[in-house]
Amino acid sequence: MRMALIRHSLLLAFCLGGPAQGADWPMFRGNPALTGLAGGTLRLPLELRWTFKTEQPVKSSAAIVQERVFIGSDDGSVYALSLLDGHKLWAFKTGAAVESSPLVLEGRVFVGSDDNFLYALDAASGKALWKYETGDKIPGAPNWVKSGGKTLVLAGSYDFKLHAVDAATGKGVWTCETGNYINGAPGVAEGQAVFGGCDAVLHVIGLGDGKQLKEVEAGAYIAGSVALAGGRAYFGQFENQFLCVDVKEGKKAWAFHQRDFPYYSSPAVTPDRVVFGGRDKLLHCVNRDNGSPIWSFPTRGKVDSSPVVCGDKVLDGSDDGRLYVVSLDKGSQVWMYEVGQAIQSSPAVADGNVVIGADDGKVYCFRAK
Repeated sequence: MRMALIRHSLLLAFCLGGPAQGADWPMFRGNPALTGLAGGTLRLPLELRWTFKTEQPVKSSAAIVQERVFIGSDDGSVYALSLLDGHKLWAFKTGAAVESSPLVLEGRVFVGSDDNFLYALDAASGKALWKYETGDKIPGAPNWVKSGGKTLVLAGSYDFKLHAVDAATGKGVWTCETGNYINGAPGVAEGQAVFGGCDAVLHVIGLGDGKQLKEVEAGAYIAGSVALAGGRAYFGQFENQFLCVDVKEGKKAWAFHQRDFPYYSSPAVTPDRVVFGGRDKLLHCVNRDNGSPIWSFPTRGKVDSSPVVCGDKVLDGSDDGRLYVVSLDKGSQVWMYEVGQAIQSSPAVADGNVVIGADDGKVYCFRAK
């Protein structure tokens, strides 16, 4: 068993959209392919190191870069906090709730707001560098890609469009229009962006010009983000199925259905497993090749939080107000912390630190004793 787990950990490093570097977690799900893999290992038990109180629920998920935590709050602010002790380094006020999770790249923080703007902030000072207006709110996290000598920031909006914005200037480069709201982050791999939306379609977009390459009917709303690995897209939808799509073929490879509850959580994808939460109050683990169930872990509330895999452990939050750590091998609980209010935010894991927000308006940081 030990050798199998070591072999599994080594494979993580070679997985498309491999784990975030151990010292940093620069964006939602850790990497542009959105695979939810953290580098390094996580020692247990964890202890609460600090909390930071905002004025409203924290649905945003943190980025952790160079000993700083960046996170949004429904109070309309983006915060930069010290990873060491949680003290506030700066705060930037937008015009509405910040559900979006920050992207930290090239010394800048990119984040969407429900005020319809995508912002670029100086990571050191919080000073606004530019803002780009869309036609509606931006609840999902931005992603990025290098294209044509430029760094592009990609953000979906409730204006039905995916926007590509020049990271240096804030000028729009292209948009791709869909049939309904875009709620999640676009996954990026192999020169393509892949994302779903409330039009019940999986969109495959060329990153050079934003043109649609493929559309795959998903059968229902796709509210979460799409993870990409090995030429396949992994995501849940609202008609109680979790799907795997072959991106090149534009066809479903498999579908998982267990109970009649939707899937909002975004998945973590390892070389042989896919882990995701459900509104059935379960954390699910299935075989990556064919979707066959491996284990399910019961919580006491819906699981909209998106799991992170770190070595041989899985971390996730639940609406029951608990942060759970379970074994990747068998799905058995190995640690738990009760916050007391729902956790919709997803864990950020970097260098042994775990940061997560909760509906009580607090940001929590844990580390091994």
